Amino acid sequence: MATNTSPASSSTPESGEYTHAQVLTILSGLMLGMFLASLDQTIVSTSIRTIADDLNGLSVQAWVTTAYLITATITTPIYGKLGDNYGRKKLFMFAISLFVAASALCSFADSMYMLAAFRAIQGLGAGGLMTLVLAIIGDIVSPRERAKYTGYFMATFATSSVLGPVLGGLLAGREEILGVTGWRWVFLVNVPVGLIALVVVARTLNVSVERRDVRVDWWGASALVLGLVPLLTVAEQGREWGWASGLALACYGLGVLGLVLFVVAEHAMGEAALIPLRMFRIRVASVTIAASVIIGMAMFGGIMILPLYMQIVHGASPTKAGILMLPMVAGMMAASISSGRVISRTGHVRLFPIVGSAVIVLGLFLLSFTTADTPLPLVSCSMFVLGLGLGSCMQPLLLTVQSAVPPTEIGVATASATFFRQLGGTLGVAIFLSILFSTVGPNISTALDEAATTPEFQQGVAQVGGLDESVVEGIQDDSSVLETLPDAVAHPFRVGFAESMDLVFLSAAGVGVLAFLILLLLPPVELRATSASAARASDTAAAAATPSPTGTPTSTPAAPRE
Repeated sequence: MATNTSPASSSTPESGEYTHAQVLTILSGLMLGMFLASLDQTIVSTSIRTIADDLNGLSVQAWVTTAYLITATITTPIYGKLGDNYGRKKLFMFAISLFVAASALCSFADSMYMLAAFRAIQGLGAGGLMTLVLAIIGDIVSPRERAKYTGYFMATFATSSVLGPVLGGLLAGREEILGVTGWRWVFLVNVPVGLIALVVVARTLNVSVERRDVRVDWWGASALVLGLVPLLTVAEQGREWGWASGLALACYGLGVLGLVLFVVAEHAMGEAALIPLRMFRIRVASVTIAASVIIGMAMFGGIMILPLYMQIVHGASPTKAGILMLPMVAGMMAASISSGRVISRTGHVRLFPIVGSAVIVLGLFLLSFTTADTPLPLVSCSMFVLGLGLGSCMQPLLLTVQSAVPPTEIGVATASATFFRQLGGTLGVAIFLSILFSTVGPNISTALDEAATTPEFQQGVAQVGGLDESVVEGIQDDSSVLETLPDAVAHPFRVGFAESMDLVFLSAAGVGVLAFLILLLLPPVELRATSASAARASDTAAAAATPSPTGTPTSTPAAPRE
């Protein structure tokens, strides 16, 4: 392996240690990239029901979500590996540019399937946003000291979590803005934010990098695509195809083949592997990665249902649904900041993900008791508990895996943790939405049968001119019809949706129990007190002071600035 270096810029510390002011300067660019990614997630999840209703495809909305998550998941380890080899700044700017261009394309979609295709392209950029931000922070700040900057991350996340749903609701709730359908601005709003992010990143992101000439594991990446796409597709479409149909069996076979080829490719690539297999021989890393998959399933699967619950069952507008998500955000912020401060003082992290996973189970279990008539304050309390659990898990798990690998592989470690969490999330969204839409029809039918004998329901049906099978099926594709029905007629439909959502929450809680059991195997971990760049600089200095075979000290030029 060859290493290309050149003299360092004066703005890059030779010791690899950055001052607080330098870290804040770099953070200003990173936070904009993180804001772009997190804003898109919240703004789309809040407005997806309006988008699906307008494009007549509520029952296939999983394609829009799953397509984005598939491409974001697959590209995450690729960005991590390329960042370790060639530096992260240019990759970060490329990811932002691709994300912005795809966002503009999404605004032109005229069907849910076209939107899914454009969201897939958007995911290609999104895969690098969060991963590269976390890897760069891992480069410049030690795991223990990183807790000092938790407030900046959470402020960014909280701002996007509050602004995204409100903005998404306002945009999706407007028929037209400047001659363009309101919901299309949900994607267009990414364009100016992304352009500002590009300018700020170009000016502020000056970090050292040691470029390494190693092979790119395209065989592993190709095998990963072959393995994941069929499995994730059948997870979403299995309820329509039949879980034992010919198409489903073909997807199972292709998925298993792809995963086997991926393992073979990673073994053959050795140190150049996309996800080095030796990472799984490190107990801390293997337990953390396994837990990340399971927590990702519970987190994404459960969270995706909550805006639907607020809008369909409680009749909330997209804007109000976003505001109603704030208790969960508040729980995440409280747990993240408090756990970060304790971790910074002690360096010990093991207890937080274990307790956090147990609290996640409790929150999802409480949500599984919600009905069409549950008061919103009670739902908010359950969401706050869920947020506490998520906030206690996400950062500690990442810090743990970053401390378990050598400093030169901080990008691979970060990408692996993010990849497996997103993989779990993609599976969770596909599986849990499949559970929702495969059970909602029978549940609605049962609720209608029970309500049919009540005078209020009969009077309401007469008022709307009767209910036929086409109306019942149509509501599953366009839930906005519920708002045009009398309350007595709409209530059984809401009951059916609520019961299906309860099953999703209960299933997610069961998955959370598995995460808790896995995390009990996590050994005690004390986080590193030095950043990855400082550790690399120390190694370089030590190598330079080591006498060469000729008796003279070796000299290694400083790493160049990106």
